[in-house]
Amino acid sequence: MILVFSEDDENAFEILGKGREIADSMKSELGVISFGNDSSETFFTCGADKIYFIDIAPFPDHVVEVISNFNEQYKPDMILIGGTKLGKEVAPRIAQRLGVGCVTDCIDIDLSMEEGHLVLKRLVLGGRFLASQRLLRKPQIATIPPGRFEKKMDKTRKGEIIKIPFKPVESKVRILEIKKKAPQELKIEEADIIVAVGRGLKKKEDIKLIESLAYALGGAVGCSRSIAADLKWLPEEHWVGLSGHKVKPKLYVAIGISGQVQHIAGMRDAKTIIAINNDPNAPIFKACDYGIVGNLYEIVPKLTERLKKQV
Repeated sequence: MILVFSEDDENAFEILGKGREIADSMKSELGVISFGNDSSETFFTCGADKIYFIDIAPFPDHVVEVISNFNEQYKPDMILIGGTKLGKEVAPRIAQRLGVGCVTDCIDIDLSMEEGHLVLKRLVLGGRFLASQRLLRKPQIATIPPGRFEKKMDKTRKGEIIKIPFKPVESKVRILEIKKKAPQELKIEEADIIVAVGRGLKKKEDIKLIESLAYALGGAVGCSRSIAADLKWLPEEHWVGLSGHKVKPKLYVAIGISGQVQHIAGMRDAKTIIAINNDPNAPIFKACDYGIVGNLYEIVPKLTERLKKQV
């Protein structure tokens, strides 16, 4: 059996598409674990044979406990977990508990079996190299970043829903309060156009320049690690990079971003990359399709104004 879990439904639907390929190649079943949501029909449409439903919120301790117990009963060959913030936390914990390996941020899975094991591929050393890895013990566990695979829909597919009883053990973590973040209009992974900014910006108030350009292009605002993690001028939801979000828009505009390998690893799959930087030797110019050497404070307002006139 191939087992899929992600608390992000869209991520789960994408992983099911690849999971269906793997299950068919291994002549195996494809199952998905669902924590208290109502996406049953879509899970089947996207390839699942069985839905294992647990009527409880997907807190980290619960997820680890449920999937570990599931492994004892059903013995899956592979567990594919969404590369979300929750997924990145629980996957290595599950692997440690089961005494198996875990490949994080897997970007592809080679269906040609090598000594009876699938080959998992991931970027390493800041995205400069592609590593091919085999996990010798089952279940093979991997995390899959959002947007990596395509959803595959088959509305004629039906399946079975199995309810799993679960009595939570007392958590070692006590939750004092849960605060919901303000919802974004568009997840950055889903954006076709992203305008991203880096340390070339002098002050937080100048982000309005970037937002105006993004609005004129009909895109989303992104940023480098320094803007989100160090300066905290933008929330983490906008962070593009190896430790942030990995995106593949049709157009990526990098403004005032030097182009370190950690950032390039997060946007390297963009179809077209435009860079604006006042340093002609900035590494970003080796990764872009079109480059503009100049002061962003002069270029961005003019570019925004020109785009507004064309609307």
